[in-house]
Amino acid sequence: MHLNANRVDCYQLHVFGEKGLKTSSKEAFCPSAQITSQEVFAREEKYGAHNYHPLPVAICHGKGVFMWDVEGKKYYDFLSAYSAVNQGHCHPKIVSALKKQAEVLTLTSRAFYSDVLGEYEEFITHFFGYDKVLPMNTGVEGGETACKLARKWGYTKKKIPKNQAKIVFVEGNFWGRTLAAISSSTDPSSYEGFGPFMPGFVIIPYNNLEALDEALKDPTVCAFMVEPIQGEAGVVVPANGYLRGVRDLCSKHQVLWIADEIQTGLGRTGRMLAVDHENVRPDILILGKALSGGIFPVSAVLADNEVMLCIKPGEHGSTYGGNPLGSKVAIAALEVLEEEKLAQNAENLGAIFRSDLSGLPKDVVSCVRGKGLLNAIVINKEFDAWEVCVKLMENGLLAKPTHGDIIRLAPPLVITEDQLRDAIRIIKDTIMSLKKKKAGSKKGQGTPVGDDGPRRVRAQARVVGAGSSCVGIEEMRCDERFSYEEKKQEVIDLWVWPHAEWRMNFMFGEEVTAASECDENATLF
Repeated sequence: MHLNANRVDCYQLHVFGEKGLKTSSKEAFCPSAQITSQEVFAREEKYGAHNYHPLPVAICHGKGVFMWDVEGKKYYDFLSAYSAVNQGHCHPKIVSALKKQAEVLTLTSRAFYSDVLGEYEEFITHFFGYDKVLPMNTGVEGGETACKLARKWGYTKKKIPKNQAKIVFVEGNFWGRTLAAISSSTDPSSYEGFGPFMPGFVIIPYNNLEALDEALKDPTVCAFMVEPIQGEAGVVVPANGYLRGVRDLCSKHQVLWIADEIQTGLGRTGRMLAVDHENVRPDILILGKALSGGIFPVSAVLADNEVMLCIKPGEHGSTYGGNPLGSKVAIAALEVLEEEKLAQNAENLGAIFRSDLSGLPKDVVSCVRGKGLLNAIVINKEFDAWEVCVKLMENGLLAKPTHGDIIRLAPPLVITEDQLRDAIRIIKDTIMSLKKKKAGSKKGQGTPVGDDGPRRVRAQARVVGAGSSCVGIEEMRCDERFSYEEKKQEVIDLWVWPHAEWRMNFMFGEEVTAASECDENATLF
């Protein structure tokens, strides 16, 4: 096996690179993208804030359930931009609405009336059965708006003493990265290093009606905010009857129920709203993500007059909230959900998906769970969920881990049964290949390090020289989730052009300056 020194030299490589890329169709999908994936990675690394850890894939085109990278490789999208593209990438009806309105009027601010905003407000309130809507842009803005509404209602209607209103949240919640959102978080990666935090937030266990009942007895509680199914926490589905119990307890204690349907709503779980599975109605409904089909940032907070009219002019707003462009896009996006019966498609195909994946080997996948087309697989600790996602990517399917060992699987709702079954095949083949690889690695490869043995490490490296049998490493930056003792030997999988996997030993210290040599007899797996 030989390395192409000219192609490798001076490129910044991710340790898990791409394998078997198709380059012939690059012009068809990315006519203006005269750039390689590695150049895309390097540019973002150089000029962008390092606040994400993306998979090493550079996307340039999307259509329906598929995305393509800059080299032309095609992938199933099983993240759907965190359920923002339920209607599929670049849905023609939504794109058409965007183009048409963009040629007429895009933004007025809320200083003036708009002929489009009222049309949108009438449409969405009738669609979901509420008196009023307060239009915003992003999901976290929707959450902040709902909290402000609830507090204002608490002071004006429930007569909670000034500055004493509390909102109850659950463990594992996620609704954004603003200070208010992280103040309610139980995830250290969200809140550590960002205090002090917002007061007035109470946190209780999820899926626990007894704890909720106890918390709501406090007369200063104005609201309970919850995801009907927890998304970022790993697609955690509550027990049957939980949402009905939430509704009953909130009514009993005169507390507003805020349903965060930003990820679960708009057909994703097999109903238009996830709360519809138990036929219950929240007092405040938050929508976002797929409200625009992934075309434009649009979010909405819906409530009846008793709640919504607590907000007076000048107390809340947004320059872009309710803009003509977003309003037209949202109408089209909701029409697509209804006209194409995407919630029903999610219900039907979700059942097939979970049934087919339930046969995955339990020593690799311990659990398959979800509703509709919002699903997750839980990877056993012996395996690495990130590596599973990289192998899925290599095999033509994009997904992302959440909370370490959980992989969320949520394709656009326009996916067909044939496409779903093809994706299931990719997932099964990938899992089985990893199982086989793990079995092979237990036959004595490598030398144990300490009690735990060698560990697989994700890192980023710059290749500075390549011959036919070895690779030199100039610099190494390891994933911050791992720590290393000086001179402790670790095992790393380094992907080198043309997509060979080499097992190489490195010595980690304060700085990594060189890799040990390997030759053509090195172990390949």
